[in-house]
Amino acid sequence: MSYIYGGVCAAKGFKAAGIYCGIKKSADESAAHKNDLGLILSDAPCSTACVYTTNKVKGAPILVTKKNLEKSGGISKAVIVNSKNANTCNADGEAKAERMCELAAGALGIEPQEVVVASTGVIGQVLPIEPIENKIDELAAKLSYTGNEEAATAIMTTDTIKKEYACEFEIGGIKCTIGGMAKGSGMIHPNMATTLNFITTDAAIAQPMLQKALDEIVKVTYNCLSIDGDTSTNDMVCVMANGEANNSEITADGADFESFKAALYEVMMNLTRMLAKDGEGASKLLECECSGCETKDKAIVIAKSVIGSTLFKCAIFGEDANWGRVLCAIGYADAEFDINKVDVDLASEFGRIAVCRNGAGVDFSEEEAAKILSSDEIMVYVNLNEGDASAMAWGCDLTYDYVKINGDYRT
Repeated sequence: MSYIYGGVCAAKGFKAAGIYCGIKKSADESAAHKNDLGLILSDAPCSTACVYTTNKVKGAPILVTKKNLEKSGGISKAVIVNSKNANTCNADGEAKAERMCELAAGALGIEPQEVVVASTGVIGQVLPIEPIENKIDELAAKLSYTGNEEAATAIMTTDTIKKEYACEFEIGGIKCTIGGMAKGSGMIHPNMATTLNFITTDAAIAQPMLQKALDEIVKVTYNCLSIDGDTSTNDMVCVMANGEANNSEITADGADFESFKAALYEVMMNLTRMLAKDGEGASKLLECECSGCETKDKAIVIAKSVIGSTLFKCAIFGEDANWGRVLCAIGYADAEFDINKVDVDLASEFGRIAVCRNGAGVDFSEEEAAKILSSDEIMVYVNLNEGDASAMAWGCDLTYDYVKINGDYRT
């Protein structure tokens, strides 16, 4: 398995594009405009799997996408997505999302039910459809096999960097490719997926197996991510497989399915890390590995509890080796364990230091710990010493800038 450039255009048969259409006008009209409308198109029909937010308040695009995939039997050919407006909690939201599908379908010569629609941005503001109507033909004309960066830029809100990843792998000796793009910087604490994520592959895989793979991998990647404890209304992960690699279609469990899942994990895990590192106002990526557990589910719960701790996130920002906050977060996790067996280490590129053994503090150098915590990527190792299962979770520190960004996000 090897990394390659290309994001959602890395796999055979996928085009993408992004454009500025003016969904939310900038106060400074002389300023450079950022893309706010993106499009992905496959040359061939795609088996399509999605997971959606479990928030009881769901964005209209999610409701429309679910209906479209039900009508098409899990087949799609295109994605249309906008930023700057979430199209959520609006009386005309579903009508606007359906209209976006109609506009994309008309410009691409496909059926509306073959379109996945997504939106991200401010909640509770009516989505202006006219800018999309005015620019859809121009956007469709820009589609290219190298348009991945323009599309990745179009889905950014408070993100400071675009997020893309792709890799090559083999199924039955046939080279396949999978790649994706993601957006997200705040309002991230998923119970299914994180933010908006679109993944494309040229592997041939039946829709039920694609859904199974996504359900399994999202559990150990995006669902192990927390920036600020808020679960978004518009979270969606969509995976499209067009079969252009011409491998034997994956229709059941086995070696080929495991190879596909490994590649899907590679893409989703790296996008997860990018999302964590680019958390709103963040200065440090925070990773927690919980090992020595009886079950993977317990390891996930504890690792995510640690990286979700507001107090520990603040300590990481202050480069303070306050390991007691790790024990506190472990203690309120919904899991049973023997605290007298728990070990904790802190680590980075500058070294690794033991701060807790058997549930109690050990002597360590505060100077050495401060040096370790001065890195922009921090690892926390938690070992329950009770079994062989382990899991990872990802997050970031909590800084002054997070409050600044969200204090005037709408205005």
